[in-house]
Amino acid sequence: MNDAARYSPRALSAVSWGAVFAGAVGAASLSLILLFLGSGLGLSSVSPWAQDGVGAAALGISAIVWISFTQLAASGVGGYLAGRLRSRWLGAPEDEVYFRDTAHGFLAWGVATLLTAALLSSVIGSTLSGGTKVLASAAGGVAGGAAVAEQHANKGSDNSNGYFLDSMFRSKAVKKPDAADSSAATLAEAGRIFANSARTGELPADDKAYLTQLVVERTDLSQVEAEKRVNEVQAKMLQAETAAKEAVDKARKTSAYAALWFFISLLLGAFVASYLATFGGRLRDK
Repeated sequence: MNDAARYSPRALSAVSWGAVFAGAVGAASLSLILLFLGSGLGLSSVSPWAQDGVGAAALGISAIVWISFTQLAASGVGGYLAGRLRSRWLGAPEDEVYFRDTAHGFLAWGVATLLTAALLSSVIGSTLSGGTKVLASAAGGVAGGAAVAEQHANKGSDNSNGYFLDSMFRSKAVKKPDAADSSAATLAEAGRIFANSARTGELPADDKAYLTQLVVERTDLSQVEAEKRVNEVQAKMLQAETAAKEAVDKARKTSAYAALWFFISLLLGAFVASYLATFGGRLRDK
């Protein structure tokens, strides 16, 4: 068999799967390396201390830029390898060669994307699960004021709602030890009242009067001072609830924007892989 017959389109498959998988492995490997590098750089710029380190907006933009760069670089390398390593098609028309090179780049991008998704599925799943738990905890902390207050009273936690309740019952004078016997029950009851006001959006007059009387009995404040303290604590709790809702809504929007940008970066990666495969194919045919 002569060389023309050996390399004719009829003798060879239109798809060089070896070249496709070689490009896909190269793209997936580079993608993982860049993702780990980006994660390291991102974690190094985040500080656990307030007002320190990179802000959430800057970190989000940096993550989007890095993911896009990773997708473009890895897809470009994979597409180029698939086009450069594919078998030569002697006798095939030029437009057919161009189409096949484009298809090889696209296939390499697709296989690399599936490989990367399979490798990162456990990591992505744990991240999403952790984010869901954080959001659920934030929402539950606002809606479950009674449970939070009781937990704070029994275990001494530093929850913000428990702090508000403690501040409401502070006394100017040191109270006798036996005066705190009903502390847990009082805090739990006040927590349930404020939890109900958080759900309804207002504190009924009878509940406000009852809380004021509890404060008067537990502290040395006057009726006016006790009512003022109840109003202050209610306002702080409403602010905390509003902040928690805004945080949940912001996280939802951020997730939606990240998904859209990831979709766009994948499309760009497919285009770059297809284009560079044609470039590699032209160099191979020279």
